Amino acid sequence: MPLAGNGGYTVRRYTLDFDWRAPRTPFPAGAAISATATQALSRFDLDFAGNTLREVTVDGAPATAVRDGDELVVTPARPIQRGATFTVRVRYTADPTLQRHRDDAIQDYGWVPTADGTLVYAQPDGAKLVFPANDHPSLRAPVTFHITTPTGLSAVANGRLVERTRQADGRTRWTYDSEQPIAAQLVQLAIGKFTFVDTTGPHGLPVRDVVPEHLTGDTEPYRSLTPDHLAWLEQRLGPYPFSRYGVLVGDTDQSVALETQSLSVVPKDDLLGDRVDAERDLVHELTHHWTGDSVALRRWSDLWLSEGHARFYERLYSEEHGGASLEDTMRAAYEQHDQWRHDDGAPAEPTGPTLFKLMRYDGSALVLYALREKVGAGIFERIERSWVTTFRGRAAGTRDFVTLASRVAGEDLTPFLTAWLYGPHTPPMPGHPDWRTDPVED
Repeated sequence: MPLAGNGGYTVRRYTLDFDWRAPRTPFPAGAAISATATQALSRFDLDFAGNTLREVTVDGAPATAVRDGDELVVTPARPIQRGATFTVRVRYTADPTLQRHRDDAIQDYGWVPTADGTLVYAQPDGAKLVFPANDHPSLRAPVTFHITTPTGLSAVANGRLVERTRQADGRTRWTYDSEQPIAAQLVQLAIGKFTFVDTTGPHGLPVRDVVPEHLTGDTEPYRSLTPDHLAWLEQRLGPYPFSRYGVLVGDTDQSVALETQSLSVVPKDDLLGDRVDAERDLVHELTHHWTGDSVALRRWSDLWLSEGHARFYERLYSEEHGGASLEDTMRAAYEQHDQWRHDDGAPAEPTGPTLFKLMRYDGSALVLYALREKVGAGIFERIERSWVTTFRGRAAGTRDFVTLASRVAGEDLTPFLTAWLYGPHTPPMPGHPDWRTDPVED
């Protein structure tokens, strides 16, 4: 995704205003983006697609703004000096039907309408359909949300509910603060007839699920397992890295779960079926909060680090709780690995269209399994804990992981991991000389 993100400035905070009206109905919206110039700027870009532009100002003065594809090119009335702070305000009419489509695990993303409101699926580059942003997975900033809803509807977003105010016209204004900086691809805001279910996780962690009213009881058995999932992952990866957590139940036909920061989206069908499958999805999205949310991606080609870890721990948990054995699932992935390399690129060499294919999930979990088989379970656990603590709250990439793993293991793992992550063929699996890959078919 070579056009993701923009240079020349660093965002300090997003303040987003959404005056929601009704499902699939355009509504007034605005964004105030506080930033610091990292170079002298006569103009700068924001990632912003669709939506009807109304007005753009920089530090209160009208600015020229023109669209160039998915970029909004802003020319302020006066150039901005390097090191200066500035605020760009964009007023627009939001279109809650805007979506894009991918032919991989993501499917449809952007605004996802529900019967009475909306969810947001911003991953990978759909934030620009919702608000103007500097949308790159390595770039994060705190977000304040102001969402106004009609009577009978609730709003939720990442982080903490700061204020809920009833207005003179009967509408309600909800204010949320993300608390920690957040990448644009992990932003969530949802509107609907919700029930808020508050519980407590390990060490008093606030856990708040957000559930469509008619699904509260039916989804409770699996949602109630979140404290157990948190405790299980903390034993392996250390303390949960955010201030709160919860599950947002998606009442849509969208079958994709998503690790939106501090509030994972899990489709209703995932929570109404088999327990083993439900727990796999719940643990997968929760694992992302250590690897993918807290430790952010340096670039999109590092996605294997996020999805591979989430799939690995999902499979490991499932093995211990009634699912298939980790060895069996990894052997099945090994058999297909050469075919996936042929079709979708090696784990750390995706293309844009193949970014969220199976190679980044089972195929990347297999890399971590191979590493564990090579160095042993004890050293592998030390590598994992060191990874999520060393880079907590920072962006990191493949080279960082290889360097860290080598340091913790006390041996140079570069040749071993390079072959697994970039090679044209799947290397032998340590400890399993009988494993074979299936022949590749064009």
